[in-house]
Amino acid sequence: MSNNFEKVDKNKIIPINKRRNNIKITPKKMLVLVLVFLIVFTILLGRVAWIQFVDGAWLKEKEYSQSTSSTLISAKRGTIYDSTGKALAVSVEVDTVSVNPELIKAKGKDGQSDEEATEELKRNMANALAEIFELNSEEVYKKLTSANSVETIASKVETDKVDKLKTWLEENDVSSGVNIDEDVKRYYPYDNLASNLIGFCGSNNQGLDGIELSYDDVLRGTSGKLTTAIDVTRDAIPDKNEEYIAPENGSNIYLTIDSNIQTIVEKYLKQAVEENECKDGGNAIIMDPSNGDILAMATYPDYNLNDPYTPNSSISEGWDTLSGQEQTNRLYSMWRNRAVLDTYEPGSTFKVITASIGLEENVVETDTENDFFCSGYEEVADRKINCTSRWGHGKQTLRNALENSCNPALIQLGQRIGVDKFYNYLEAFGLFDNTGIDLPSEGTSSFWSKENVGPVELATMSFGQRFTITPIQLITAISSIANDGKMVTPHVVKKVENPDTGTVTNIETQEVRQVISTETANKMKDMMKSVVEEGGGKYAQVKGYTIGGKTGTSEPDPNHPENGYVASFVAIAPVDNTELVALLTLYNPQGSNYYGGSIAAPVVSQILSEVLPYLDIPSNDSSSENTEQTISVPDVTNKTVAEAQKKLNEVGLEYSTSASADDIVKEQVPPKGTSLTSGGIIKLYTEGNDDRVSQSVPDLKGVTFEQAKIMLKAKNLNIASTGSGIVIAQDPQAGTQVDEGTVINVTLQEKTSTTQH
Repeated sequence: MSNNFEKVDKNKIIPINKRRNNIKITPKKMLVLVLVFLIVFTILLGRVAWIQFVDGAWLKEKEYSQSTSSTLISAKRGTIYDSTGKALAVSVEVDTVSVNPELIKAKGKDGQSDEEATEELKRNMANALAEIFELNSEEVYKKLTSANSVETIASKVETDKVDKLKTWLEENDVSSGVNIDEDVKRYYPYDNLASNLIGFCGSNNQGLDGIELSYDDVLRGTSGKLTTAIDVTRDAIPDKNEEYIAPENGSNIYLTIDSNIQTIVEKYLKQAVEENECKDGGNAIIMDPSNGDILAMATYPDYNLNDPYTPNSSISEGWDTLSGQEQTNRLYSMWRNRAVLDTYEPGSTFKVITASIGLEENVVETDTENDFFCSGYEEVADRKINCTSRWGHGKQTLRNALENSCNPALIQLGQRIGVDKFYNYLEAFGLFDNTGIDLPSEGTSSFWSKENVGPVELATMSFGQRFTITPIQLITAISSIANDGKMVTPHVVKKVENPDTGTVTNIETQEVRQVISTETANKMKDMMKSVVEEGGGKYAQVKGYTIGGKTGTSEPDPNHPENGYVASFVAIAPVDNTELVALLTLYNPQGSNYYGGSIAAPVVSQILSEVLPYLDIPSNDSSSENTEQTISVPDVTNKTVAEAQKKLNEVGLEYSTSASADDIVKEQVPPKGTSLTSGGIIKLYTEGNDDRVSQSVPDLKGVTFEQAKIMLKAKNLNIASTGSGIVIAQDPQAGTQVDEGTVINVTLQEKTSTTQH
């Protein structure tokens, strides 16, 4: 049958073409079809337009990001130097290791599937990374099998560890999925030195405290960037369009701090805090009054700048039982620069300010006979305010009152001055404002509002109690007296240097105002000299130098008795043409003595005894420090013990050794050139006999030179001394373990019965 027909029934055959012609498409149906077509076309066209004009930039960016790699190149943070050019904070080159988990793959072998080989590779890699970088292997494995595109394994790692990683990757034929990016790490060569002043950096090299924070913008610099084309395994593809933006390194900073002076200050501050069991530590500042340079600023206890999140001994008790917030609070307390941040009642050191105001206002003179009277207390309003002397000081001049640290005399002076003038000078001395020192978060003083100051408040303020200031405020105010009455802004940065251009920006001295006249300043300096030579500051004397100063002992605030006493001493040196001002503050001493004249003044003497000669400040006394003749220890190394004995005996020295007479001396303690008094002991060590014996340094305070010498000789220890009288300070401190033959330095001072308040 023909293909043009189909069978319908047995009686009728209908042509196919004729049947199709019977299907009619009406205009209405045609219109619907056209509309549907137009709608679909419009939607498709709109989608194309959206992709082209709306998502185009984003898609292009995504395509670019998938085919390029952008590496951040860290800028080198500027170096922090001390005033002598010694580097205190440096940036060293390190690396950061990261992985792309999905790109770490291995080919199967010996019947293994690719998945099994990759699993084995990641297990081995986890163990290797954990061993190299001292990590937990299971935690590393979780990162290697993570669904994240990038996981950081170790940050800021040293070159030797990276070299070990590269060797392992090469030996195990791993060419993709592990990234080693250049980075920099902050390093502090001297660990704890000036830690509370310098501060430290975070993981991204941003400054978090101290100089590192306050000068972060200067030190940080600007990071660079390297953009390259990459293939599917994220390996670089040679590309002429590679883009490199060089980093701009941070500027270098030179401090006013002299690391040698800082070391001296920290040594004696630590000794004072430990010997006097100062529950809340202490701080010390040395300032050049002429230009505001801070030569040293120390807080103790301190911490290791290279490990700032490890608690020191003062906050570590019960550490593991503390909550996260409690641990953080303790760390913040450890990092605090108390010389700038914390306030305290200055006590009798403030009497220098009150006396200056009285002299400037002509309501008192330095040496007017019978100007003040002390019966042992002063009646003010409804109460008696006691003097440090129970029996009183009787009739006094202003000079006598400062020498005796007499509270009633200063109360009487405060009453003469009056509230209005007193507050005007407090403002002039900068005690209502921050000093403006270039360190973060300076503390704020606390005084009564002037309208709330009555007779009792004025009385207690006059001798330095019931208000609080910071140590940096007090030393800045005292420095204005030492600087002929002119106040300058304290600062710790001397200059800023651009390492790329060599451009240097010096920090100029900022003179604030003339607070008191030069005449008043000279009178005050002369009275401060009397305090040290004749009064309660005798223990601050330094042989060969004129020292002025004032003791301070503030009593506990009745509202906060847990804060305890604060013992302090402020000194100027030399008195004429003053070159430095020193302030030592000891918080909450638990020992038997808490007076500033007894426990703070001797420490200032020790500090100045080393700092003044170091600064080449000439001595005005050429007399010998001791009545005994000193002997320079000869060199007896490379001689037999017998020969060494003969040579030492010839110069008046003794020896101690367990070696035989024929043995050769390899080492001697103390070494050649050390100055000893007659009868000093030299320990001799030979190659076969080097059994060193350590001794505990005895407590020498309060004994005479001869007594101290005998006590030390009994332990085969030597003595060196300055001054005359009884021992008021020693270094090393009592209880320290030292080798036999070690020289113990003692400071001697004449006995005094003057009040040490």
